[in-house]
Amino acid sequence: MPAPIRLRELIRTIRTARTQAEEREMIQKECAAIRSSFREEDNTYRCRNVAKLLYMHMLGYPAHFGQLECLKLIASQKFTDKRIGYLGAMLLLDERQDVHLLMTNCIKNDLNHSTQYVQGLALCTLGCMGSSEMCRDLAGEVEKLLKTSNSYLRKKAALCAVHVIRKVPELMEMFLPATKNLLSEKNHGVLHTSVVLLTEMCERSPDMLSHFRKLVPQLVRILKNLIMSGYSPEHDVSGISDPFLQVRILRLLRILGKNDDDSSEAMNDILAQVATNTETSKNVGNAILYETVLTIMDIKSESGLRVLAINILGRFLLNNDKNIRYVALTSLLKTVQTDHNAVQRHRSTIVDCLKDLDVSIKRRAMELSFALVNGNNIRGMMKELLYFLDSCDPDFKADCASGVFLAAEKYAPSKRWHIDTIMRVLTTAGSYVRDDSVPNLIQLITNSVEMHAYTVQRLYKALLDDISQQPLVQVASWCIGEYGDLLVSGQCEEEEPIQVTEDEVLDVLEGLLVSNLSTPVTRGYSLTAIMKLSTRFSSVNRIKKVVSIYGSSIDVELQQRAVEYNALFKKYDHMRPALLERMPIMEKSASNGPTEIVQTNGEAEPSAVESKHPPPVTQPTNQVRTILNTVFIGIPPMTAYSKNGLKIDFTFERANPNPNIAVITIHATNSTEAEMTDFVFQAAVPKTFQLQLLSPSSNVVPALNQGTVTQVIRVLNQQKQQLRMRIKLTYTHKGSAVQDLAEVNNFPPQSWQ
Repeated sequence: MPAPIRLRELIRTIRTARTQAEEREMIQKECAAIRSSFREEDNTYRCRNVAKLLYMHMLGYPAHFGQLECLKLIASQKFTDKRIGYLGAMLLLDERQDVHLLMTNCIKNDLNHSTQYVQGLALCTLGCMGSSEMCRDLAGEVEKLLKTSNSYLRKKAALCAVHVIRKVPELMEMFLPATKNLLSEKNHGVLHTSVVLLTEMCERSPDMLSHFRKLVPQLVRILKNLIMSGYSPEHDVSGISDPFLQVRILRLLRILGKNDDDSSEAMNDILAQVATNTETSKNVGNAILYETVLTIMDIKSESGLRVLAINILGRFLLNNDKNIRYVALTSLLKTVQTDHNAVQRHRSTIVDCLKDLDVSIKRRAMELSFALVNGNNIRGMMKELLYFLDSCDPDFKADCASGVFLAAEKYAPSKRWHIDTIMRVLTTAGSYVRDDSVPNLIQLITNSVEMHAYTVQRLYKALLDDISQQPLVQVASWCIGEYGDLLVSGQCEEEEPIQVTEDEVLDVLEGLLVSNLSTPVTRGYSLTAIMKLSTRFSSVNRIKKVVSIYGSSIDVELQQRAVEYNALFKKYDHMRPALLERMPIMEKSASNGPTEIVQTNGEAEPSAVESKHPPPVTQPTNQVRTILNTVFIGIPPMTAYSKNGLKIDFTFERANPNPNIAVITIHATNSTEAEMTDFVFQAAVPKTFQLQLLSPSSNVVPALNQGTVTQVIRVLNQQKQQLRMRIKLTYTHKGSAVQDLAEVNNFPPQSWQ
């Protein structure tokens, strides 16, 4: 049989292929030749064939038939064969395949080999793909090599020990004696891997964390030597001595100093030195400074040191590198709650980031800007954020509008300013606002008695300019229905009143009913507004005609309203003035979410309404319910998921006017000591349902239940079937990616019936 081609020739041949099909043909031909060679037990060229097979594996072609050949190469006495064999094992094998267990004895023999390079190969392979069974069997050999005087083997043994601890945490104590002298090593490679090993042990065991806290002075001394040492060509990177080791030590100090006063005190000075002496002109220095900032923020550091850390992040915001600016904004967002005043000093720089072209930076800058809003800067910050809302991409408008609503509600200097701000949002981004913005604004207007005339006049003007923003049109319709008499009488004192006749107001509302831009919900608001005006205007006959026309509307909801309103004009005319009188002051109820809302004939009112006057007419309860068409029913909350410190609670609402839509708000909390980042909640329902998942309030779940991430799910259930849901949770916790699936089948009957 002729000698097979060399790896270099194979690579050259494959690169000459002009099409994917031509490349596949070459690969298949070579694979057939390699298989034939394997069947003939050709020991001469086995190493060459496996090397070619690994190259084809890296190109994405199947190479599993070479697994056993890798084991044969590992058993060979030649170093060149072992090198390819171990490389093949790391690429083609993993712990899910039983074949890998056949390597255990070979690795054990090689760990005791007389040649350090063979021992190094065995350590690398065990540290890469060793299963828990292999780690248990070979941990003793790894521990021996960790105590050896050979620095080449010690650094590889330390990394292998990290893998063993991850696979079998109970073996951690076996390596404890070997760690005593690791930090006194002069070799930087051994120092680096030793710090990685200590970090892993501290993260996994509170006992180890307490044990290693006594090493803080030694770590501080090593770090001080690194930043004070002169030029060393072996470890120098852009003028900084071994930045990789510095970063690792800073991470370990962060873990050791967290929630410990003595350790934090011991490292305060060195952190200040690193923060002030590190060169910032190169990216290497920025990486060290970033780790320093994270360490300062996590330990119990002095207030002056925390201000220094935040000032470093402020300098990062001026950097031309987008990644550095993004990192700075993310870090400031985490610290703004604890060091609010220090972050406030960089407010102008943060607001400037809203104009950045990068969407990730803009989003972080927007979130941080809202976190900085307080009673002192509300006017200036809202001006900037409203300008951003006006010019930002559609992807930002929903979150920005929600943020403006919340900030305005919390810090509004006056009711007029509050109303003007929310109307500006509805005018600018009305189609993107959350569903609860309309009832919330209606509640605000109702409670601001002295602003009724001003508000209805402003909304009427807005309606004349633009009827495309449906939430704005709904609020305007509601206000005109409630306070249309104030609009016609011109009682506005805050600005010059406009001259409007009853017919002009009715023309506008009738125009909304026939407009193609109006949604069914908006038409419901408009029809109800016209009906209310029958007790405020003198044009009752015209209103009767409009209402009677829609008694045969193709829209069932609109038809039902019109039929009930016609009944009010005829059989229940004596009840009409009482039912359509002005809404009383509304009050929020926090029993099932932030604002529990019911809808009455298209209008929002709170679940608990204190009426100043008793109802003048008493009718049977069912009759009044039919007329008022109250569709909201209280639904008890439920816990959908609780595992590993993460808890997901569901609260429910009914979406008006469509009772087939259940609005579910998830509330994610984290009871562990570390925050959960990159949090993503996904949900799926059977095909008979339709699901819409809105944007979450954040992707970071704060530690120790200090905050909640909320997200709204809308589920359309036309057939009133029992609700079932599959949820998927992904997040990063303590540096490890976590993913979990769960079934939720215990929804309260009220949520789907």
